[in-house]
Amino acid sequence: MKFHWRLLQGGETDGASRAAMALQRETARPDLAAQIAFCRQAEQLGFTGLLIDIGATKPDPIVLASALGLNTHAIEFIVACRSGLQSPAVFVQQINTLSALTDGRVSLNVVAGHSPAEQRFYGDFLDHEERYTRTGEFLEVCEAFWRHDKPVNHGGRYYAVENGELGSTFVSPRRHRPELLIAGGSAPARELAIAHGDCWMRLPEPPAALEAAARPVLAAGKTVGLRHSIIGAKSRAEALEIAYALREGADRTTPDRQLERNFIARSDSTSFKALYDVSETTEWLTPVLWTGLVRSHGAPAIALVGSADDIAAALIDFKRAGVGQFILSGWPKAQSMQFFGEEVLPRVRRLDQRLAVA
Repeated sequence: MKFHWRLLQGGETDGASRAAMALQRETARPDLAAQIAFCRQAEQLGFTGLLIDIGATKPDPIVLASALGLNTHAIEFIVACRSGLQSPAVFVQQINTLSALTDGRVSLNVVAGHSPAEQRFYGDFLDHEERYTRTGEFLEVCEAFWRHDKPVNHGGRYYAVENGELGSTFVSPRRHRPELLIAGGSAPARELAIAHGDCWMRLPEPPAALEAAARPVLAAGKTVGLRHSIIGAKSRAEALEIAYALREGADRTTPDRQLERNFIARSDSTSFKALYDVSETTEWLTPVLWTGLVRSHGAPAIALVGSADDIAAALIDFKRAGVGQFILSGWPKAQSMQFFGEEVLPRVRRLDQRLAVA
């Protein structure tokens, strides 16, 4: 089981929602001192990687990963990327360069975009389904460059390359290209993961439903990952107090619910919309899987809530359903990561060992 965390953003405050962070100028700027310290903390706690988001209100993830990689030695960087923002050749050249700077500590969180309005900022006017189709072609061309065995020639619907050659290669002792985590809960996202990815990264749901959805991905020899949040404490009662305080704070101090409602109204993300709708009627999907912050903090705020034992057991239930990777977050981000690394992760490892022996 691989555990990753979401990188601290510039100017991030305790309990800040996604929508509120997007309105702050500091979010768009690197905060290297704080972010380097966060990366080193993640290394010490035993996390595999850190997710670096992509978006118009954030720094460029490749450039930021380069700066952070030069100041760390073990942590991997999961760089979010979207097709349609640059040519496959330029993108591969950038990622190859990043791998050389970080000794191969880079993987990709491949997203199709969740906001048509923001996609248009970048000159991309394709709809949801077509963005996934284009991403498949994008990855096909990238793979040809990463194989580095002959000139790349490609004539497709979205991309054309003639005798393409790059001097750089992907630097890694284990892979000829970065690991590809394909994000999205829709059928096109799952098919893209099966065709071109290594891992289908999606939002959680109860283990039985998750197991059924994951079955064709696992049958294709790919893995499944979940992106969600953690709200943990010494006891379940204390964790619930923290969770409800976060929800009350969002209601009381900022218009987070209205901002998120506006975002969902403009988004064409299948999984974000579906989870938002579920959260309007169902607070607990399982005894530990809570939707209480989804309407104010966004779909990735769906959280496992409880003691370290509660959360560890829930993660093992997800593993039994076929999940092998997790991209996590929490509030406050650094303290939540510390709790998970010190309290939850050792428990998960012990339970996982018992599961392997059984």
